[in-house]
Amino acid sequence: MTLNKDKTLPLILAIVISSTIVWSGINPAFPEVWIAEIVPIFLIFLPLLITYRHFRFSNAAYLFMSCWLLLHTIGAHYTFANVPFEWFSELIGSERNHFDRFAHFSIGFYAYPIAEYLSRKGHCSPFLAGLFGLCAIMAIAAGYEIIEWWYAVLAGGEAGIEFLGSQGDIWDAQQDMLADTLGAITSLVFFFFNKPYRTHKNA
Repeated sequence: MTLNKDKTLPLILAIVISSTIVWSGINPAFPEVWIAEIVPIFLIFLPLLITYRHFRFSNAAYLFMSCWLLLHTIGAHYTFANVPFEWFSELIGSERNHFDRFAHFSIGFYAYPIAEYLSRKGHCSPFLAGLFGLCAIMAIAAGYEIIEWWYAVLAGGEAGIEFLGSQGDIWDAQQDMLADTLGAITSLVFFFFNKPYRTHKNA
């Protein structure tokens, strides 16, 4: 059975994500930070569940979207600066916890479902759909950095610092946005290779 024909994959992913959300909410490092971090998860996950019967994305799109949902939920439990990720820091010889970079990179993967939806619905050509997906991710990345700044200022103290997660890096926001953009480009390469607008009927 090919990846795209496996109808059980979205269900399996939904179960894994739901279980991770439940685990994440059990004794999180900073409950107030967990609430702030988990809100975006529900804003993405719940609409995907509700609209599944009306528009079913390709399995590749669901896999891409699941990456961020899982990584962000894990980060919400520990806070991104404190996720047990020392092995990677040691591997590259860095003192910084780079787990948040991977999470930001995975945000870029949402360019794939954006482009898939637009192209399958016939709203524009695949090229323009991909370009819109890239620009949308870049805009979302910038907007999220502003939201992080606002929360850090309003919350203040240790909770604000943990939510911001800059770890003393003055270029943290710019590097996060770069990671988002690179993730988007990576997913769009797969988009043009897989051509879901040809292999899936409009829905």
